Amino acid sequence: MPKLKTNKTAVKRVSRISGTGKISHRKTLAQHLVRRKSKRTVKSSGRVTEFTPADSKKIKKLIGR
Repeated sequence: MPKLKTNKTAVKRVSRISGTGKISHRKTLAQHLVRRKSKRTVKSSGRVTEFTPADSKKIKKLIGR
């Protein structure tokens, strides 16, 4: 059986994996056309959050962990 290829786009979207296995990512909407967005949206959008347990299971499979 051949090795699974890593999904490179999934790897780029993951910012870090903790020691306990939690996967974090940056929220969207932070960089493009910021001028027309509300301050609340811009402020909350650049932060790092964790994937939900269901999503992290899928992401781990995509990045080969």
